[in-house]
Amino acid sequence: MKIYKVFPNGANKVLTLSYDDGKHADRHLVSMLNEYGIKATFNLNPGMEGDENRIPIKEWPALYEGHEVACHTRTHPTIDRCPTLEVIDEVLSDKIALEQIFKRPIRGLAYPNGSYSTRIERILEDIGIKHARIVGDYYGEVMVAKQTKEASGYAVVGDTHGFAFPTNYLEWKATCHHNHNLLGFANDFVNLNKKQHLFLMYVWGHSYEFDRDNNWDMMEEFCKTVSNREDIWYATNIEIVDYMEAFDRLQFSADLSFVYNPSVMSVWLLIDDKRVVEVPGGATVELSE
Repeated sequence: MKIYKVFPNGANKVLTLSYDDGKHADRHLVSMLNEYGIKATFNLNPGMEGDENRIPIKEWPALYEGHEVACHTRTHPTIDRCPTLEVIDEVLSDKIALEQIFKRPIRGLAYPNGSYSTRIERILEDIGIKHARIVGDYYGEVMVAKQTKEASGYAVVGDTHGFAFPTNYLEWKATCHHNHNLLGFANDFVNLNKKQHLFLMYVWGHSYEFDRDNNWDMMEEFCKTVSNREDIWYATNIEIVDYMEAFDRLQFSADLSFVYNPSVMSVWLLIDDKRVVEVPGGATVELSE
């Protein structure tokens, strides 16, 4: 018997997005994503309340319902330049504030200004952060390009430009920034047809960039391209992390004839490339026909 991990309902692809800063354009972006059934993780800074460019905190619970909210530090410093105690305060105070606003555990983060290190990863692990997005040399490359008047888009060292899963979720690289060949990657993603693998497409950015660059139409075309597909699971960052952990916790009998799921959430399996089996949380399921 051949048993493969698959996503809910047998999908072998997952799509997730990550957007930072909580600027006013998030309202338009969330509305668009909701229309097409796409999920995102929004990384917020409660300590920036009062900035007229940001959405007031009182609007956050209703606006981001159905999506993940994650940390982005309290005041958005370049944290690897900060003393350890300041890093702890910036992340932990952000986490505490968001948990009080949303009344649920907050377990993700996007590194502000792309700044991270193994020192910071150790801090995140100790305070319950399960995933953190990096962006490589994005800011430095774009700054240099602008200064030399040779800006050529968002080809970012820190992005994968592919569809593989991270080996370390605290150094999670996205597929691409939305201004770097988004529609090209989207078409490649939907046309992947190898069932032997699982594929992840991860898009990141800032919603205000759509206003600045006048390319909301590109984002809507992306949503149309990738939405309503049976082979794609639409998930937040933390839903992906939780699902992969739940699969790893499955307990198979030695002869693979049955499996026990000790987690609360369901996990799906593909049996012999033809039969999709749901293993509900807390259940033991026979796998042999």
